[in-house]
Amino acid sequence: MVTTTTDRVEKFISDLEVEKTLITSCTQLFTTLTNHLASLQNSLSTKSQSLESKLQTLESTSHRSLHSFSLRENSIPERESAAATRIEELRESALSEFQKPRASLDLSDSLRSFSRKMDASGLLKFIVSKRKESVALRAEISKAVAEAVDPPRLLLDALDEYVANKIEKVGVTDKRWACGILVQAIFPEVVGNKDGGPEFSQSLLERARGIVEKWKGVLDGEVGPAEAVMFLQTVVGFGLQSRFDQDFFRKMVMDFAARRDMAKLASGLGFAEKLPDIIDELVKSGKEIEAIYFSSESGLTERFPPVSLLKSHLRNSKRNATTVLKNGNYSAAATEESSAMELNAAKAIIKCVEDHKLESEFSVDSLKKRAAQLEKSKSERKKSSASATKPQNKRGHGSGSGRGGGLPAFRPAKVAKFSNAYSSFSRRNPAPPAQHSPAARYSGSYNYPGQSVYEGPTTTPYPSTYGVPHSQSPGAIPQQHYAHPVDNIGTAGFRAPGYGGQTSYGAYDYGNAAASAYQPSPYGQ
Repeated sequence: MVTTTTDRVEKFISDLEVEKTLITSCTQLFTTLTNHLASLQNSLSTKSQSLESKLQTLESTSHRSLHSFSLRENSIPERESAAATRIEELRESALSEFQKPRASLDLSDSLRSFSRKMDASGLLKFIVSKRKESVALRAEISKAVAEAVDPPRLLLDALDEYVANKIEKVGVTDKRWACGILVQAIFPEVVGNKDGGPEFSQSLLERARGIVEKWKGVLDGEVGPAEAVMFLQTVVGFGLQSRFDQDFFRKMVMDFAARRDMAKLASGLGFAEKLPDIIDELVKSGKEIEAIYFSSESGLTERFPPVSLLKSHLRNSKRNATTVLKNGNYSAAATEESSAMELNAAKAIIKCVEDHKLESEFSVDSLKKRAAQLEKSKSERKKSSASATKPQNKRGHGSGSGRGGGLPAFRPAKVAKFSNAYSSFSRRNPAPPAQHSPAARYSGSYNYPGQSVYEGPTTTPYPSTYGVPHSQSPGAIPQQHYAHPVDNIGTAGFRAPGYGGQTSYGAYDYGNAAASAYQPSPYGQ
């Protein structure tokens, strides 16, 4: 009987345990369901509030848009009247251009005349013909093209002609420069302008895209810094960024990062969010100076401190110059290359410090002294090279001339009758230097940005006596001077104020620089 009671109790307890487990499971399930429902309610509430906010914003935007449309609709008659008046003025101006005598037009009037006539070909030829007046040309071109009936179409006509010439490889250099002037005049402030930019018709945009596509097809391996800037500014100006491969634009920005325009164009091309990566890549590739300009333009100087980058560039340039010198076994060519690398780096750093007003954080006094020393050494090497390669004088001189072997001390009777011949010349000018050939005479160093006169040999060379009557002594022959044309100094990454009025900041390429204008003072001055 006792055993039976115990079994019943155990069974009862077991049932209680099952029920307890079931109750616990139900409690947990209820808690889970309650939390889930609460989460759903919160989510719905949040989404409802967000939707309400968006509806209010949409309503407000719609109201503003409708108000704007209403204002624009009401202004249509006035705008049509103003446009008609403007067109009539332009038509009258264009017609009057055909009646003006061509010879009476000055630079400004000529530019306006071509612009009013929408004569892109004539405008390009005129700009090329006035290349020596580039300063005045740049000052007048913007005002002139503004008087064209359709300035963007005038630009596209010019670019179409340039691209056709580039395909045919005829007259490319001059027209590239002229088109660059024109692009800058049409889109002076278009870089980085996302809102409020110019609006173009769909047909004009399609034509612009076609020209840019054709232009892009002939850029492979044949594009320079100036043309790259012109190409990208055209793309940004017409708003064609989204219609081309962004990788192509990025590669062009990286390849020509030494152009100051690229720092601004990068933002206009849609690389604002990628600029940190671009600057990192510039630093890793040894282009610290370019990285400074990019970081300053994009406001990332805290992440990329300019002073730190300047110090890094200075260390790297010194190390590279030393490596070139050692690898070249300290030969004359290696010395020349090493000095040029160090000089270019010094000038780039000085320019960068001055552009960003960093003199208080980075002193350039020692760099300026070093640059002056390198300039002086380069000048001396050129003078030595000129002296070593000067041609020998074929006419001999007597012992009194101080030139060594030559004619005997006596003169033939035919020559003796000239009282001012070589004997008097040797008395007045003992041991004069040998004649320089034209190439040697003007083979001195070129004028760099810090200099103002042409550096030539310290001694005054005597000109050739060819074509001069023998009755004159060489000392009486007037010194012949030659003027050397001045042009903008070409650089590896940049140039002087040119396209867009910008100044390049990369290393200078002095090997390709044009000689400075000769001044009427002695060479040794």
